[in-house]
Amino acid sequence: MSNADGGSDIVVVSGPSGVGKSTLTRLLLEHVPDLAFSVSATTRPPRPGETDGVEYYFLSRDEFQRRLAAGGFIEHAEVFGNLYGTPVDEVARARRQGKRLLLEIDVQGGLQVRRRFAEARLILIVPPSLEELRRRLAGRGTESPEAVARRFAQAEQELNMARTSGAYDVEVVNDNLQKATQDLEGLVRTQGERDA
Repeated sequence: MSNADGGSDIVVVSGPSGVGKSTLTRLLLEHVPDLAFSVSATTRPPRPGETDGVEYYFLSRDEFQRRLAAGGFIEHAEVFGNLYGTPVDEVARARRQGKRLLLEIDVQGGLQVRRRFAEARLILIVPPSLEELRRRLAGRGTESPEAVARRFAQAEQELNMARTSGAYDVEVVNDNLQKATQDLEGLVRTQGERDA
């Protein structure tokens, strides 16, 4: 593991809504034991079945902004009117456990991590095509057509931002879940071996 400031023990997985990054990170955690999942904080209300401190730390907007002003987040963003951020404590927690920290965050957050931790490994999960992404978003059946259109526009913007920034080290195409999982696992394991 690198020193406390290097960031090479931080792995960021980003990608637009609907690309399958949550499924991929869950599978990655099952196969790579030296990773600790970073629990983000958010101001959005919990969804059915979500537990505070497991999926997210659910905070009021005032509490989130208080912690932000105190330097309590390594990255943060506002997405669809809700604030999200990675608490600094999550990095320290993983390091105490001798693990690398896995962050599943949006591109805005990934760019902030890159600025703060130059050696972090940033991986972008991408759809096989924009049309497939549109189909996946609509296929969820949990949102109105207007909300799907808004998410799709945001997804296009995120992909553009990630690709033009040059901050992401590599892309993994999630066309076939098994292959994408193997590709992602290979990238993360290689980084862990290099940094050991």
